[in-house]
Amino acid sequence: MQAGNAHYRTIDDLPATLPVFPLTGALLLPRTQLPLNIFEPRYLAMVDAALAGQRLIGMIQPAIGQADDARKPALARVGCAGRITSFQESGDGRYLISLQGVARFSFTSELDTITPFRQAAVDFTPYASDLMQGTGEAEVDRAGLLKAFRAYLDAHGMDADWDSVDNAETEVLVNALCMMSPYGAAEKQAMLEAKDLKTRAETLVAITEIDLARAAGNDGGSTLQ
Repeated sequence: MQAGNAHYRTIDDLPATLPVFPLTGALLLPRTQLPLNIFEPRYLAMVDAALAGQRLIGMIQPAIGQADDARKPALARVGCAGRITSFQESGDGRYLISLQGVARFSFTSELDTITPFRQAAVDFTPYASDLMQGTGEAEVDRAGLLKAFRAYLDAHGMDADWDSVDNAETEVLVNALCMMSPYGAAEKQAMLEAKDLKTRAETLVAITEIDLARAAGNDGGSTLQ
């Protein structure tokens, strides 16, 4: 796959260690874009180091149940590497960056370093297929996904640009809907850890059905008939 000016053809093109950015509720998936507003000194230093090196950052959530204000929370078992493809200085000490998702990784261990930001040993092997665009698209129940999406929008009085939705590639659609979904950290982590695109789409549909059923006061069944 290509991210910015870089090509990642196999996991051998990816590093064995990454600076990691623990952020609750953040979801980055391959071939998606995640804008970030960086202002903490340790993460400004992380961006500086990434720009001076391979421009890769590992987005990862704190382990579920960790306090949001914990200075060094335990980390989730899976994250996603993103390449900095856009960088801007704000003029007031912040960085505005955009990460393009490259591939998911398994968190192996944390490195003992003197940097203000955390670094981790990672393993991309379980997610080598992330580098191949469109993998698993044929197995996705696109109609079922769109049905759930439409039901969610109707329940919340919202609309979408359906021409753009209809024209989107299935992988792009699934990953974009997962990233845009308003669900919590546990749900986002489940979507990230889904073994393939089909499972990710099914996970999103299941979470949406549960959310709609609860909103309708009908925990015993789905509202998507």
